[in-house]
Amino acid sequence: MKMTYFVNKAGTIFRHFSHNCLLVVLLLVAPLLVSAHQVETKPTDFIKEDIKFESIEVTLAGTLFKPKHPSAAIVLVHGSGQEKRMLEFATLLASNNFTVLTYDKRGVGESGGVYAGPEVGTNNIDATNLDLLAADASAATTALSAHLRANHGPIGLMGGSQAGWVIPLAANKNPAVCFMVLFSGPVVTAREQLRFQFFTQGNRDFCATHTEAEAREHLHNDPDRYQFADTDVRDALATLSIPGLWLFGGKDIQAPVSLSIEHLDALKAQGKPYEHQLFPELGHNTAFSKLSSEPVSNAIQWIKGIKRRPKREIGRVKG
Repeated sequence: MKMTYFVNKAGTIFRHFSHNCLLVVLLLVAPLLVSAHQVETKPTDFIKEDIKFESIEVTLAGTLFKPKHPSAAIVLVHGSGQEKRMLEFATLLASNNFTVLTYDKRGVGESGGVYAGPEVGTNNIDATNLDLLAADASAATTALSAHLRANHGPIGLMGGSQAGWVIPLAANKNPAVCFMVLFSGPVVTAREQLRFQFFTQGNRDFCATHTEAEAREHLHNDPDRYQFADTDVRDALATLSIPGLWLFGGKDIQAPVSLSIEHLDALKAQGKPYEHQLFPELGHNTAFSKLSSEPVSNAIQWIKGIKRRPKREIGRVKG
C-alpha cells in the first residue's frame, strides 16, 4: 500500500527505541516522549509504502518512507523490548529528506519469528539473539537498497540502547552500510552492561551518590546472575571503517557511559572514524528526552554532512 504524506511544522508526539528494559530485567523507568516542536519537522512530500522482506527463515514487515529528494537512507534498529515499527520517528527523519525503513521486530506486530526478551521469560542479550537481530537489520538494509533510486545518498543504521550491539554487528554483515548513529549505545560487553544495570538498580540519583570508581569496581567484579554467551561490541567496531556517531547522556543509569567513551577514544586513536557527544543532563533516552532535542538535531545534521565526505572515508577496511 502506498500513500503520499505532507508533513507541516506542527509535527506530532513520538517515542521509541527502548521503552522497556535495555536488557534482561524490566526497568522501572517510564517511557519518555519528545514533542515534535522540540525537533522541528520541515515541509516535505514523501511516499509511505508497506513492504515485507525475508530474514533467516521468516518474513519481516515494515514501512518505507520515500521523500522526493533524499540525501541519505536509514534503517531504524530497535532497542530491547517488543517494539513495532517506529512510524512517528521515521516521519521526522523523512521530513528531513531521509529515506527510512522501519520494521516490526522479529516476533512482534506483523513480523514472523519468535521474540526473545524478559516479557516472555527469555534472554535477549545472548550472543545468538543479538546476532539474529543483526541479521534482521542487515536484511532490512538489503530490502531498503532494493527500493532506492539513483543518487540516494549513503545508507546507514540508526538506533538506541540495545542497538548499540546490534548495529555494529549488522554493519559487519552488510557492506552497503556506510554510517552508524547510536543513541545511548553501550560500548562495553553485554555482561558488563548487565552488571552495571544491576548495580544502579534504576536509581535516578545514582550518579549523584556514587563515584565512577565504585561503578567500575562493580562492573568488573560483580558475580553474574545469569550465564549466557557474551558479546563485546569492540570486536565488531575494530573491523569497521565507516563513520559512527554515539550520543550519550551523562546521567545514564542503564549503560556505563564513561567506560563506553573511553573505549571509543581508544578506537579513535587507532584511526577509526568514530565520534561521540555527551549531554551531561540527559539520561538513557537521549533520542527522546523532554529536556533537549539537541541529540536528534545533531544526529540529523551529522548525517547530512556524510554525503559530502570523500567515498574513501566511508569505505570499509578489508581483511
